[in-house]
Amino acid sequence: MFTGIITGVGSIVANHSLGSSSNHGKQITIQTPAGYLDDVGLGDSIALNGACMTATALDKANNRFTIDISAESLAKTCGLAETGIINLEKALRAHDRLGGHIVAGHVDGIGTVTHFAQVGESWELRIRAPQELGKYMAYKGSITVNGASLTVNRVTDLAGDAENAAFCEISMNLIPHTVQNTALSELAKNSEVNLEIDLIARYVERMLKDTQSQLPLKQ
Repeated sequence: MFTGIITGVGSIVANHSLGSSSNHGKQITIQTPAGYLDDVGLGDSIALNGACMTATALDKANNRFTIDISAESLAKTCGLAETGIINLEKALRAHDRLGGHIVAGHVDGIGTVTHFAQVGESWELRIRAPQELGKYMAYKGSITVNGASLTVNRVTDLAGDAENAAFCEISMNLIPHTVQNTALSELAKNSEVNLEIDLIARYVERMLKDTQSQLPLKQ
């Protein structure tokens, strides 16, 4: 489990195919800040841009670790198949503060940045999310964007047309600290981002479906 509070900004410095076809995944090497891996052991979970991965090799002397990522995970996420800056978060410990919200590290969909610009002292970030995720978005609700816990300020459901499918656009404000201390500063219009909906919303939907299935049929 995670909280969506980014604990370090790293970078993918190398990736190698684990096989000769698209059915194979990749082995990825991540450079971390100095000392970041001091309390990390083999097999520990670390979220990369919001996707929970397992550390399969550690090079603490050079502040690097390696993960193996499957073809399925590569297909369901973005930003992990090439070199570049990424957000890092170590798995939550029982005694840690829950500074963001409960995050599983399971990417629910890929969104596209439609607007990212400074407004006063903050930055407004708008993201086009897949239509199927729209029902989980709520005003003042939580969502993770590339692993960072953010608060939704506005939700707009937009109908599709002959050329474009229906979608949901969410708007969030980022304070300067968030922009300066995460890889979100690298975003621009048309950037793709990993999205994870609020975990509680999943259970609410499941409970509502179960309740509806038990309702007596109308005569």
